[in-house]
Amino acid sequence: MVSTGSVIDWLLDSDPAIRWQVMRDLLDAPETEWQAERARVETEGWGAKLLSHQDADGQWAGGAFLPADYSEEKWRAQGQAWTATCFSLQQLHEFGLDPTSQRARNTIDLIGRHCRWDHDGQPFWDGEVEECINARTVTAGVYFGVDVSRIVARLLGERQADGGWNCERCNGSHRSSFHTTINVLEALLAYERAEGTTSEIRAARRAGEEYLLERHLFRGLARGAVVDERYLAFLYPYRWRYDVLRGLDHFRAAGGAPDPRLAEAIAHLRSKQGPDGTWRLDWSLKGPVWFEMETVGEPSRWITLRALRILRWWNENAGR
Repeated sequence: MVSTGSVIDWLLDSDPAIRWQVMRDLLDAPETEWQAERARVETEGWGAKLLSHQDADGQWAGGAFLPADYSEEKWRAQGQAWTATCFSLQQLHEFGLDPTSQRARNTIDLIGRHCRWDHDGQPFWDGEVEECINARTVTAGVYFGVDVSRIVARLLGERQADGGWNCERCNGSHRSSFHTTINVLEALLAYERAEGTTSEIRAARRAGEEYLLERHLFRGLARGAVVDERYLAFLYPYRWRYDVLRGLDHFRAAGGAPDPRLAEAIAHLRSKQGPDGTWRLDWSLKGPVWFEMETVGEPSRWITLRALRILRWWNENAGR
């Protein structure tokens, strides 16, 4: 790898949402220091900017999954909107908004009282019917201290026979999806860390992880071909999408010795590092956002942060 010194400086010369994670995950700074930096997410930079778009009733754009005024015609013309409540909460979680802050507590309370899912008017923290949406609701709920155990129970009962999950199950799919599986795996891991685990949760998470590992994070099981070239291209924010970087980051977060079947994905990750030590933003999802953070084709702090912490975990635990 290229020396990371100048890259670390570049990462630190950015938003609080990036800086506190660099301090914690790459520099091993004392908790008091990175927590102080994380507290700035609420009042500075991207976090403060996103919070400034919040509605008085706690929602964003007046809706749970879609903005209140987002018609089918707008979707066809502009793509899926990423401005509604569920995506805004996901982003605040990834920024690291302090879940114990008064602003966070007020937000979660207001959403519980006012926000209803577009599907059938279900209360936000009850979830709805689609696995990807419910998984992200679990991840956000766990982070912000909400009881999402009923959604977890539902997800456990929706696992496919091949080990993973697919949000097209309700339309008759019997095969898992990389996209849905990574969303559910992140949710189950977050729930285990916060609430404790059970044999059922452990078995489900391990089965979902095995689904990805058997496929080396991006290959089909039958022929070994790349399932989707975009799995090998990195994006952020990833919303519901899967890519190899997101898969690797899950296994890093789960901890322990890396499975040897991750080696090919690690080699791909290393191959995408630029001469300056950074990784680029390869693409982004179409659709309205509150604001752009980075430019496609340019070095990405989000992707570089995630890549460096993945490689740190691999190098320290895989003996290579």
